[in-house]
Amino acid sequence: MSIPKTKVAQALRHLRRRDPVMRRVIDDVGSFTLRLQRDRFQVLVRSIISQQISTAAARSIRLRLIELAGPRGLEATRLAELSAEQMRTAGVSPQKAAYLGDLAQRVCSGALELRTIGRLADERIVDELTQVKGIGRWTAQMFLIFSLGRLDVFPHDDLGVRSAIRNRYGLAELPTKSESTAIASSWRPYASVASWYCWRSLEVDAA
Repeated sequence: MSIPKTKVAQALRHLRRRDPVMRRVIDDVGSFTLRLQRDRFQVLVRSIISQQISTAAARSIRLRLIELAGPRGLEATRLAELSAEQMRTAGVSPQKAAYLGDLAQRVCSGALELRTIGRLADERIVDELTQVKGIGRWTAQMFLIFSLGRLDVFPHDDLGVRSAIRNRYGLAELPTKSESTAIASSWRPYASVASWYCWRSLEVDAA
């Protein structure tokens, strides 16, 4: 599943017209290829597992947790049944096991309704998600972008976005929140698309 092509085309026209630097970034990176992640619970599970560890380590832990969960997979009801000790055998830290347990319990109880959460406004969704232990504003913003496809999310605390802004806008240091927010003002209402291009530009620059 992906964001409709008509919306992407509108976003690219806007970014090219409003920001010459972003126009060059788009030319360097190429097509917008973001694919939305449809399983909302799985997105949050992966986000919690991935905190403060490498991508490879997170993938290894997630695969072992899936194996531990068995045929039912990492659905909320199954994850809620696993104890912290069981999750530890898959490499999940005690703290993250508590986070995953809290997420699963909230989904199972209906306190967090992922099936209908997409009907809410962005900030309301952030408020809902950050009630879960271990989910902060950044994780909620990633959910908005990569699972719900919201087009105007600007994760100003994201290191990748800040690094790309520094590199591409000729700054001596990483931008402050006010500096990056000022630059991103011209991206609105398509800050998510511009942020995606910032992330991809780091790969282009490193090649």
